[in-house]
Amino acid sequence: MLLAMTELWRLRPPGPDNILAHPDFMRLRETCRDCYPNAGKKGPNFALSTALRALGLPCHLQKAAADLALSVEEAAKGLDAALRATHARRIHLAPLDLAADLPPLALGPARVCRLSADELRNLIDAARLRRFYPRQDFDAERFHEFHWLIVEESVALEQEPEKRAVPVLFMDLSQDLGRIEPHKGRFPAIVEDALFFLLLAPWESWSTMQEVDWRGFRVPWVYTIDSDIFVRPASPPSPDTLSWEDRVYDDGYGGTYEEERPVELHLEEVAKTELTVWDQSRWVTVEQAKRSVLFETPIAHFLVRAFLADGVDEFLAHITTIEAALGLRADYQKSFRVAPDRHKGMRATNRMRGRVAALLGNRCFADQYEQLFDVRSAFLHGRSMTAISTKERVMARALARLVVETLILATLAGRTGSRDDFLDGLLDKGAPLI
Repeated sequence: MLLAMTELWRLRPPGPDNILAHPDFMRLRETCRDCYPNAGKKGPNFALSTALRALGLPCHLQKAAADLALSVEEAAKGLDAALRATHARRIHLAPLDLAADLPPLALGPARVCRLSADELRNLIDAARLRRFYPRQDFDAERFHEFHWLIVEESVALEQEPEKRAVPVLFMDLSQDLGRIEPHKGRFPAIVEDALFFLLLAPWESWSTMQEVDWRGFRVPWVYTIDSDIFVRPASPPSPDTLSWEDRVYDDGYGGTYEEERPVELHLEEVAKTELTVWDQSRWVTVEQAKRSVLFETPIAHFLVRAFLADGVDEFLAHITTIEAALGLRADYQKSFRVAPDRHKGMRATNRMRGRVAALLGNRCFADQYEQLFDVRSAFLHGRSMTAISTKERVMARALARLVVETLILATLAGRTGSRDDFLDGLLDKGAPLI
């Protein structure tokens, strides 16, 4: 390996037109194939080219970036380690756009914090990124002004390097490529798990500008860094995708100066204290609850969808969160009801109202649900309706969060036989309340 790489390291920029056909590259590929059992039957090709660029192959570097080349000995060690690796480390970086001053949090595989510019550069492996994108900078100096949700995971490397580098070449084209995976989220699942946990906090109560947004932050994108050098990193995002504003300050000498600063959604001061209870022990409780039969429906999916959506889609996702939490197929299909039907003749909406009242212990919540459900139905069925007010929007968010939070607490009360039994029991308690 070292002999073959030494010859490749002697190539001068811009290098051969087709590095894949160069004799020393082919020799290195054969060495990988013959010496490493997981390198694939033919050895890595595009994957090896990607890895060499990640390791700083000099002929792939522009003159201004020549200092990014590793020594051939370091590069050989890096390639050897990559070919032996059984797991890769993935770091998902999600900017908390619009977030004001939040306390640092540690939750499961995730953390919420601010990072210095140098810490951000180290996290993303800025040198490796520049080897691929010399004209696109990860602007750590601007990015470090934001809070970040950082989620780390270890991923098993079960496929050969070539399949990881260019999975499209190994795709089964006979499958239905247009199919919809119903439970697939917008972001990696582990990131959405962290978002679900954070969304259990009462952001709508802490918000000082509900008419602007009940949220304490937004997540416009997630940038993933993969330690697997056979996988080409994604191009660095731009800080211009986040929210900035110009602020004018008095310089103290009768003049002014302007500064660009992140836009912030200010929260009540109590949020800084109350957020600290969203800690590791609470994370464990929530994760245990999600394994309960009470969470076998896509409750978390819709709570996160509501956060990520805008307009009426946000509102509908909140209502669907409640229906996913407390609805049964038997509400609409009598054939699925267990005989004898203890609430014969009760329409589906009233069954939901009864469960909401029983779960939250007050009929007022059932009345809120009915009000919101009527707005939802007016929209879906094309009835005449006015704009959904800020009050109704925040009410939908608050009720959805409260239902989910109380359902989590219900899982701590003891073992639940089945979801149907639990919800039927709720209806027995709630029917007299409505």
